[in-house]
Amino acid sequence: MSEPDPTVETVPAPASAEDDRGGLARGRRVVLGVVGGAALMAVGGLLATALVKSPAQVAAETGPPTQGALTAEVERRVLAETVVMRGTVVAGQSVTVSPQGLRTGEGSGAAVVTKLPLKPGDPVKAGQLLAEVSGRPVFALHGSLPMYRDLKPGATGDDVSQLQQALRELGHGTGEDARGVFGPGTKAALAARYKAAGYDPLPAVADGGSALKAAREAVRSAQWAVEDAGGAGAAGAGTGQPSPSATPGAGKASGSGSGSGSGSGRELARAREALTEARTALAAAEAADGPMLPAAETVFLGNFPARVGYVGGQIGAAASGPVLTLSAGELVVEAYLKEDKKQLLRAGMTVLISSELAGSDARGRVSVVAAERSGGQAAGRTQQDQAQGQGQDAKGTGGGSGSGGGGDLGYRMVIRPDQPLPASFAGQDVRLTVESAATDGEALVVPVTAVSAGADGRTVVTAQDADGAQRRVEVRIGTSGDGYVAVAPVQSGALTAGTRVVVGVAPKGAPR
Repeated sequence: MSEPDPTVETVPAPASAEDDRGGLARGRRVVLGVVGGAALMAVGGLLATALVKSPAQVAAETGPPTQGALTAEVERRVLAETVVMRGTVVAGQSVTVSPQGLRTGEGSGAAVVTKLPLKPGDPVKAGQLLAEVSGRPVFALHGSLPMYRDLKPGATGDDVSQLQQALRELGHGTGEDARGVFGPGTKAALAARYKAAGYDPLPAVADGGSALKAAREAVRSAQWAVEDAGGAGAAGAGTGQPSPSATPGAGKASGSGSGSGSGSGRELARAREALTEARTALAAAEAADGPMLPAAETVFLGNFPARVGYVGGQIGAAASGPVLTLSAGELVVEAYLKEDKKQLLRAGMTVLISSELAGSDARGRVSVVAAERSGGQAAGRTQQDQAQGQGQDAKGTGGGSGSGGGGDLGYRMVIRPDQPLPASFAGQDVRLTVESAATDGEALVVPVTAVSAGADGRTVVTAQDADGAQRRVEVRIGTSGDGYVAVAPVQSGALTAGTRVVVGVAPKGAPR
């Protein structure tokens, strides 16, 4: 095979027509690409020009807008200021029964709870056994006066009258005893009450009857002395009392009487005087003898049925604290007010009582707003809540207050419901909504921000007419509440419902 000759020049073959057309197409595509890129660059430049701003332009655009008036419409309606607070549902009377003063019997130690027949929430009726401490009962009776002393035969007073009435209500008649006098009929009725409860009453004179026995023996001895001085039958003369039948001194008395008339007369007179004194002492002893009502064994409650609130003891445990608490009477709501709220509230105002726990509402009225501030120890007490004597301490339960030493709780307010509250409300913390102040019927009201005071001391609002013109209207202000205030134009007709008043300024173009 021969090598090509390097001296010979090779000439390319001429292109055909198809090759010419392909080259032209490729050229056109290149031109179009260049044109499209230029267009995109032009658009990007325009966008950059729109977004990029000079510092002067930015400052101009962020400056404060033009201000305009912000207005509100004058309304005609009843305006009320609402006060919302918390309160506690309490009973009209609350009593805590404690073991102090309960007589535990001779030779016994500390008081021990021996019976607790009730549990929290149980109803209590008059005469019912509440508890037993060291074998002694505590039961409830009907009455409004506190039990401040032991009631014994011979006692007199309003508390004795209350006991007599309570016994009669339970079916135990007091016989012919005068009202307020603890006599034989009252003794019999009290003994019957204890027997019905299953207990023996405590004796008023704790001497085993020795005083009464001694008084009777003194009468017998005095009778004998009269017989000795004046002969048989002398002891009963003028006294209505029979003389003893045969006595050892009867013969001696008659013998001595025959010896000296004058001496016998003096002895007889003295003997009869001694007999009279002995019979008086016997009558007193008999009057004092009988059952007594210890203060610690009785709780007087103003209304029945009452309710058991708290049971603090356990059977067999030492009764070192409160055994149980009772509440009686209608349920009311108690709250304590600070100075600013106290100025707004008064008796007669309507209150909405809302129980979140029960999911229900009740209506009531303010009954009392105290004029003096309440301390912690006085919280929640009514006249019936005071100390019930030995063994009973009355405590209030109101208003989330403590029971400590006289902390300032504020002004006590009591709300009485229009209808009796359910027993389940007792002790609940409830929400109170009080309309504290209201206009007398409908009034013109405006937002409080619409009212201003001028340098001349006049109170005005700025009214804005439909064409945007503004005018100042002098007004007198009234009740305020919920951000509004009642106004009355000094010039009649200068302000009407629907008039727009200026309450502030807003950027121009903003909603008004």
